[in-house]
Order: sequence, then structure tokens, then C-alpha cells
Amino acid sequence: MAGEVIVDALPYIDQGYDEPGIREAAISMVEDEKRRYRPSKNYLEHLPALNISAFETEMMRTEFDRLQQRLPMETMSMKRYELPPPPAGKLTDMSAWNECLENSMAQLEHQATRITNLELMTDYGTEAWKSYLEVLVKCVAAAQTQVAKLKKQIQEVNFQRKNVQMQVGEKLRDLEANWVGLVSKNYEIELACAHLEKQIRAYELANPEKMDTD
Repeated sequence: MAGEVIVDALPYIDQGYDEPGIREAAISMVEDEKRRYRPSKNYLEHLPALNISAFETEMMRTEFDRLQQRLPMETMSMKRYELPPPPAGKLTDMSAWNECLENSMAQLEHQATRITNLELMTDYGTEAWKSYLEVLVKCVAAAQTQVAKLKKQIQEVNFQRKNVQMQVGEKLRDLEANWVGLVSKNYEIELACAHLEKQIRAYELANPEKMDTD
């Protein structure tokens, strides 16, 4: 059948893999096949097109553009934490002072929110972290269970392959012994035929008159 690949390697029963030069010869054959092989079909055509930007955010894209243009990273702005007074030209402007006051109140509220978050973390952070670690432990246990299951499946496949190859190996050895016996018998028959032909020629040379009469 066109395109059919016949695997004739039986690693569990074949001999000679450890002989000098065998590994190098196999690697050379593989590399030669890789150089000559030209895929005849797209083995990924059933999969959707790869979207490498599916998980990119606007911030990530901006940062990637900055890296591509080799621009320096912007320093962290501390302006929102500053409490500057009104400009020199607006020291008597009530609206400018009101703006500064609102900024100060926003800063105080922000700090109060941070303190509240720290208090919440102090009260509940430990238990939240423990819960998170429990989830991680369950994830690790599930992953380990899956790995153990896959290893068992691999071991079963390898055992099945070994069992099948050992059975095939016995048949091959029987067939090889039978082939050797048949080849030996054919050789013996050929020797016997050659010996008989030699005797016949010797008889013909020794008795030419009788051969003419016959």
C-alpha cells in the first residue's frame, strides 16, 4: 500500500545495539532522512490558527512597543502622593487653595483605605493564604495523580509491546531455525547431486562403449 510504513525494529529482542558504531550509524541515518524528508501534508490543518496576541492587554502591547523601540522605562510618578501648595502667582487665590485642600483630603482618604486594607490583611490574610495553599496542594495532588496514571499507562503499553515482541521473537527464532535447517538440507542435497553428477561423468569416461550402445 502506498505510503504504508513497515516498522521492522524489535528492540526487546534485537541484538547488537551496543556494538561500536551502531548508534552513530543510526543517528546518521536519521539526520539523512530529516534532510531529505519533505512533508506532503499539513499535520496542523485541523487546529485553529495560532493567535499569539490572544492574552495581550493594552498595557502589554504598549510595553512591547517600548521594548521594540528600545526606549527607556518611564519612572514611577509620585505626583499623586505630593501635597504641593498653590503656585506663587495664586497664593491669594481661594480656588487654588480649595484644590490643594481637596488633594490633601484625597491623600488622607487614600492612606486611610491603605490602613484599612492592612488591618483586614492582618485579621484575615493568614486564613486566606492557608486557603490558597490548600487549593495549591489539591492542584498538585491532582497533577501527581494524573502523572501517575499516565506513567502506568506508559508502563502497560511498554509491557504489552515487550510481551508481543517476545512472542514474535520466539516465532522468529523458530522460523530462523527452520530456515537454517532447510538451507542446510538444500546444501546437503546440492552436495549429493554434485557427487552423483561427478560419479556419472566418471562412469561415462570409464565406459564410453557401453554408453554408445545404450
